[in-house]
Amino acid sequence: MGEATSELILYACPTGELADQIEMYFQNSLKICGANAAHRYMPHCTLTGFFKDEEGAIAHYQQAVEQALAQSPPPPSPVITVTQMNFREDWHGLELRSAWLKQFVPRFADLAESPTRKEALRLKSWLHLSLAYDFSPDHASTLMQLATQSIQPQSMVTWELRFYQRHPQSTWTCHYTWNL
Repeated sequence: MGEATSELILYACPTGELADQIEMYFQNSLKICGANAAHRYMPHCTLTGFFKDEEGAIAHYQQAVEQALAQSPPPPSPVITVTQMNFREDWHGLELRSAWLKQFVPRFADLAESPTRKEALRLKSWLHLSLAYDFSPDHASTLMQLATQSIQPQSMVTWELRFYQRHPQSTWTCHYTWNL
């Protein structure tokens, strides 16, 4: 019998002034409107869907990221551009653009073949950072106002690639971080 499987994922996460603003927004929105689905995660841009593999394979994914980084051109500055803040009926967030990430992620997926992973990696094409979703419709205007007052989309930001493991009860382990 093999090792238990773990839920794994690759994110791009903001750091710096923009990340601080988003974190403050999360804290205030939780106080004012209560939890929504975005509160279960750290601020991030999803690069792959969740996938399951044995915990022993985690080092393999680290090597695949590092190999993909070595094979990629240096990231431009900025590596990710915030194009706009968007407020839909069922989702609030930042729309993102990154030609570099759109080339990097498939390269990572090609290198991340694992004999113990049963499904193919699902690559994400819509680059975004969620601020709120699965919220009560009654909170939409409050959340929108709070976001526009708290977050300046063009603020200074740097990005990191992070390889996470999600545990039961939505606790997380960040196994590896790479500056972009």
